[in-house]
Amino acid sequence: MTADDVVVLVMAAGHSRRFGRDKRTAHLADGRPLLAATRESVSRTYPLQRLILREGDTPASLGLSPSVPHWRVPSSIQGGLGTSLGHAARTACLDPELAHCRALAIWLGDMPWTAPATSEELLAHARDDTILRPTHDGQPGHPVLFGRTFWAELSNLAGDHGAQKLLVRHRERCHHLPVDDPGVLRDVDRPHDLGRSPLRS
Repeated sequence: MTADDVVVLVMAAGHSRRFGRDKRTAHLADGRPLLAATRESVSRTYPLQRLILREGDTPASLGLSPSVPHWRVPSSIQGGLGTSLGHAARTACLDPELAHCRALAIWLGDMPWTAPATSEELLAHARDDTILRPTHDGQPGHPVLFGRTFWAELSNLAGDHGAQKLLVRHRERCHHLPVDDPGVLRDVDRPHDLGRSPLRS
């Protein structure tokens, strides 16, 4: 199952401070660069994507095809994940190529292990008036899908804390989808995380 009316924002504008170097090009245990592996995971279900980068970055500099659609967060407004999300959401709202989209998915660039079945299940449940988040063993994970109703509020985000306040504000519109997939909880904060397997708990 694929859809071209859900756009995925692959968030890759961070500075990898806890990792100690640019983790986006660090290699997983299977040899794939982290960001490239995340995009592979996204692409199995979601053909419509925008890669969110720092000013000065290019897809080619990160080992990706130069043709990968991307937006850059200006250095003048960089201030954390919330700031990057806000800029990306504002850009999405103004992009005529995305006018038909019912939802956008926030997918962190260091989360390559989401199972295809999970992506398809999220796609099947996405609505323009809901926020959809996967859970595993009772823990909320990523990606988070925001119906178009919430894009304007996403545009106002700033700071380091992502969309957490928006999730709290609209808790009654936030639907949690239980999935048998530890990949929705697995990210890469430090070098030893690169060797993780989605089958480990």
